[in-house]
Amino acid sequence: MSKLLIVESPAKAKTIGKYVGKDFTVVASVGHVRDLPKSNKKAIDIEGGFIPHYEISKGKEKVVAEIKRLAKSASEVLLATDPDREGEAIAWHVSEAVGVKNAKRIVFNEITKDAVLEALTKPREIDMKLKEAQEARRVLDRLVGYDLSGLIWKKVRYGLSAGRVQSPALRIIMEREREIRAFVPETFFVLSAELETKDKKTFTAICDEEPKTGISADKIAQAARAGDWSVAKVTETETKRAALPPFSTSTLQQTASTRLGFSPKRTMMTAQKLYEAGHITYMRTDSFNMSAVALAQIKDVVTKKFGADMHEGREYKTKAKNAQEAHEAVRPTNFTKELAGTTEDQKKLYELIWRRAVASQMVDALLMRTKISTSVGQENIPTFSANGSRILKEGWLVADPDAKGKETLLPKVAPADPLKLLNLETEEKQTTPPNRYSEAGLVKELEKRGIGRPSTYASIIDTIIQRGYVEKEGRTLIPTDTGDVVSSFLEENFGNYISDTFTAEMENELDEIAEGKRQYEPTLRQFYKPFLAEVKSKEKTAKLTTLGEADKDIVCPKCGAPMIIKLGRGGKFLSCNQFPDCKGMRTIDGKEIGEPEPIGTDPKSGLAVYVLDGRFGPYVQLGEKPDPSTKLGAGKNKKPRRASIPKEKDPSEVTLAEALHYLSLPRELGPHPETGEMISASIGRFGPYIVHQKDFRSLKEDDVYTITLERALEILKEPKKKRGWKKKSD
Repeated sequence: MSKLLIVESPAKAKTIGKYVGKDFTVVASVGHVRDLPKSNKKAIDIEGGFIPHYEISKGKEKVVAEIKRLAKSASEVLLATDPDREGEAIAWHVSEAVGVKNAKRIVFNEITKDAVLEALTKPREIDMKLKEAQEARRVLDRLVGYDLSGLIWKKVRYGLSAGRVQSPALRIIMEREREIRAFVPETFFVLSAELETKDKKTFTAICDEEPKTGISADKIAQAARAGDWSVAKVTETETKRAALPPFSTSTLQQTASTRLGFSPKRTMMTAQKLYEAGHITYMRTDSFNMSAVALAQIKDVVTKKFGADMHEGREYKTKAKNAQEAHEAVRPTNFTKELAGTTEDQKKLYELIWRRAVASQMVDALLMRTKISTSVGQENIPTFSANGSRILKEGWLVADPDAKGKETLLPKVAPADPLKLLNLETEEKQTTPPNRYSEAGLVKELEKRGIGRPSTYASIIDTIIQRGYVEKEGRTLIPTDTGDVVSSFLEENFGNYISDTFTAEMENELDEIAEGKRQYEPTLRQFYKPFLAEVKSKEKTAKLTTLGEADKDIVCPKCGAPMIIKLGRGGKFLSCNQFPDCKGMRTIDGKEIGEPEPIGTDPKSGLAVYVLDGRFGPYVQLGEKPDPSTKLGAGKNKKPRRASIPKEKDPSEVTLAEALHYLSLPRELGPHPETGEMISASIGRFGPYIVHQKDFRSLKEDDVYTITLERALEILKEPKKKRGWKKKSD
């Protein structure tokens, strides 16, 4: 009789099957086999002690039946699901669903032959503490989501939802959005001087003071042009730049976003494939630790590839607030493989992981930072300074060159050396509000505040996007009107339950269940009794349809009465306060609304063409707007094509022919002869542009609709200009 080894995925089963031999039958559960039913009445027996009632997940009946059949004829059943709480819970669910009470549990952090065979020698019982911690999280999330979502349906709008972790994430995004809305820009001036040394070398120095008015800036500029320039001081400082630790889940998602342009979801899906193929260790971890075997491999690789003097053993401490079960960092399983993976995404991510892990065990990089301070020879004139840096010794950067950054080299000068002013420019600027969160930025913030777990970051972001609470523009997360309203409602009525403190403390309590310091039922009861009372107390609040009064100068287009802000299916809108007697309605920007009427039909696609208005101004749209409650890309619910209307064009006068002309953007002009990457032309928030490999160039004189590939190549060869107003130097 053969032994039965149960894992989670078919890919994992295939890899492990090569290692364990003919004595084992390896089968996949394909993830969870049981879950709570959709109806909360059937799902959890609250009075009985928060007892969950699980059902076989839809579509898993055949999987469970096959495992049950194999288990009956097996001499031993081993559960080899992932080495975390979720994996422990899956192992328990499989054993319960199949009816095998004596199944043993084995764990390994990497899918290699040595790791799997060693794990087989150390079978153990299922860790019920880990299982209960996962179960408590699942039940808690269901109770919070079910009760809060039900209340939001009644008080805001049907179909909306809330969650224990997704709502704090949305709140964080909205807090930043409110900072941006409240931000008042301030004007300041930057003065830059192009200087020449006695050796005819040039460099640029920036005024250390940033005057607030043009008069002050002109005063400094006039004195600077009349002064005798010289070197006042040269400061050179050697600094060390230490290697970064190997990746945790969070830092992997952040770095893959900034360097590779991967979303957290894409990163985790790619990492999962690399793990299942045996190329990397388990990718859901808070830890920076690496095994002695891994450290020895890295030392050998560094010595052979870069030299023995480049190796420096290091240990890194985990900084995460609620570090999960002890795993290793995300690292390659075999450091002699610099490349691995079958797809381009896998190859890129593996190389990133390899470089980071190897570099973490190498010597510091040595940099020289230089500062040149100048004198203008005039009283009460601020100093102009230039800062530069150069790498003296690459150290770990030789293994991870993308982490170098840009060097700024300054000429060799000495104090009292004369300088010649070649040019002086004054640039007017304005302070900018804080940036909206990117996906990587939100992951970093969630980890910093102790909200969620490594395995949940990607799904948290995906959930608030799919719910229509947040839209992605490039990598930036922008809250929608619906997200604003939902978050505002929850902050006003359940602020303590979606606060950082509560969410992080709840994570600590779940950790304590896993450690055996807390019990399942008392923990949930302690939370749920006051939470349910809070929810019931809000049942008497009025339905949130009116959000406030509009500005006094905005009146009903039909009867002239004041307008009030309301919430509808598509977000906020303005309604006449005499509604329904007067059916005058307008959007926030003042246009009349209702169901938009198309201006015509595209003869090629047969889709309706609309003229609409959005966050960044008027635009034309081909096809219907997708239903925000339905996943984009599903069936007919694809995001329609849109194009901006030129600023000089009155949207009310746009014809069908003009709309189709605008919708011809973006235009693909052709591949770049050196890179092979496509060059395209389009119109964005700042006007018409061409783009090649994220190199955006504004079009000032060329027509975006007729520009040729040859002309685009000429523009791309030109030095890139800084955005902003510049005052002439004479």
